[in-house]
Amino acid sequence: MAEPGTVSPLGRFFSSFTLENTPADLVAVYLWTGLAALSIYAPVIHETPLRVILALPMVLFFPGYALIAALFPGRGEIDGLERLALSFGLSIAVVPLIGLVLNYTPFGIRLDPVVTSLVLFTLFMAAAAQYRRAGLPRGERFEVPFGEMWVSLRAEFFPREGSAVDRALSAILLFAIVAAVAATVYVVVVPKEGEKFTEFYILGKEGKAADYPTDLRTGQPESIIIGVGNHEYRNVTYFVELHFVDQEFDPATNTSSVLSMERLLSFPVTLAHNTTYQAQHSFLVNSTSGNQLKFLLFRDEVPPDSVWGAERINQSYRDLHLWVRVRQGS
Repeated sequence: MAEPGTVSPLGRFFSSFTLENTPADLVAVYLWTGLAALSIYAPVIHETPLRVILALPMVLFFPGYALIAALFPGRGEIDGLERLALSFGLSIAVVPLIGLVLNYTPFGIRLDPVVTSLVLFTLFMAAAAQYRRAGLPRGERFEVPFGEMWVSLRAEFFPREGSAVDRALSAILLFAIVAAVAATVYVVVVPKEGEKFTEFYILGKEGKAADYPTDLRTGQPESIIIGVGNHEYRNVTYFVELHFVDQEFDPATNTSSVLSMERLLSFPVTLAHNTTYQAQHSFLVNSTSGNQLKFLLFRDEVPPDSVWGAERINQSYRDLHLWVRVRQGS
């Protein structure tokens, strides 16, 4: 039982997190961390540049700042410039270490585990910093002097003894600085679109560009990996079709003609920009009257079944083929 006039450890813990013991800089850490996590998962925000604006400091600054705040809760232990530099430096060290630890866990280095780990680490360190600061006399606690900084900035740009012309010039200068910073951020987070294209590929059973199913038997299932990569800078719905084709080449005219065409499988897939679909699909052929597996990729819409043969192949956005030999199944 605590002696009269003293505070129990549990009471001290809870009192450390009252509103009066929550410094403004740690409030900023809590809010920014929450907003950064929200920007990554919110349905509309995660597709905007705001996601990058909020997430970059969450990776490059706030983990280190929270750690430094927990290690040095006092006012005179390190100066502001050292605290700022160490915040960036420790963030650059901590984030890869978190990734290294995740790499040796069942979670792996994926978006959800990385975001969760960063958020928990930052919030835990910020809470530890708040607890340690609350244990110091109020005059010895580190605080970011936001009020003094604002007064100093206002006095620098808009001095009371300054003329109207001086105030106007200061306002123009301040606007130019803000515009330059905004333009720099825009260039960084909204890069110019590169070449727009779509990947369309097939792989063998082992996930390599080898050992394709080219020796087939009727009625016996085979499998192949089909991949589609969207680099069109927009969401795209693709339609994939696999056909068993009997194609004949005429050397006299140097042209090919489609004698028969049988659809073996078809499926749609919707992809966001810079995402890839890759999955194994099974198929089987029921006839020996063919010599080619034709893979067709359509973008946004698929032609009606009345469009068939060479015309359908020509209307595809991408196409691939495998020359095959088909024998009667046993």
